[in-house]
Amino acid sequence: MTVVRMKDLSDGGLRLYSGMTDGQLKRGEGLGPGLGNGAFIAESLRVIERALDAGVRPISLFVEEHWFEHERPVIERVEADYPEATVYVASNGQFRELTGYEVTRGALAAFERPPLPGLGEVLDGARRVAILEDVTNYANMGSLFRSAAALGIDSVLVSPSCHDPFYRRCARVSMGAVFQVPWTRIDAPREWAPSTVPLLHDLGFTVMAMALRDGAVPLDACVGQAGGRVALVLGTEGDGLFESTIEACDRTVIIPMAHEVDSLNVAVAGAIAFWELRR
Repeated sequence: MTVVRMKDLSDGGLRLYSGMTDGQLKRGEGLGPGLGNGAFIAESLRVIERALDAGVRPISLFVEEHWFEHERPVIERVEADYPEATVYVASNGQFRELTGYEVTRGALAAFERPPLPGLGEVLDGARRVAILEDVTNYANMGSLFRSAAALGIDSVLVSPSCHDPFYRRCARVSMGAVFQVPWTRIDAPREWAPSTVPLLHDLGFTVMAMALRDGAVPLDACVGQAGGRVALVLGTEGDGLFESTIEACDRTVIIPMAHEVDSLNVAVAGAIAFWELRR
């Protein structure tokens, strides 16, 4: 492994940390043939460790000199398992100049984006599945993954227009849970349910949509009746789920609430629903 203590910021490998958006990294623009699946940036020791635990290959680490000793365990781990990776060490001023902000949780790391598994692989053996439709807020997405990991959701499916779970802020909010819970993106048109829900039915899933609709029943009354495999669909705040999604699902459910409160933040609703699915 190469440790580079920066004298200037001209090293081309640093472009991953400053010159590219999350979208450009995902598309692999200008990253070379060895990174055909693209890349992503992970922030904080916990997120980096969980990415390594999941077998994701690091390209480089970028560490402020002040954090070098604190990050030594992960640096030594990368050195042992991925000797081709580079560690860049910069002063506080260099770090802020390059990234545009001050990191208070240690290192950044650039990882090669792993190929997403197929739908069948993610659902194999899963009994409790969360499906996220058009959740575009990174904080909500990260919180949903963290709750899914903590509360025993076996896998997560994200709709074609959902925020990318590997994006830096989402992975950070999730505390690395995006590397712990198997997930994949649904390969379908934006209105995914008419083509995908029948596939879930073929696998024995009862598919439930969380939506404020006449005739919706309390989630806790449905869980015990749903049978062995359950998929719960949660939508973005505001617009909610597509009508085509609600129509394709087996039933529509709600979380009973008091004081005439009609809805919750999707991350909060997801955590409550995931807890209920434990039964």
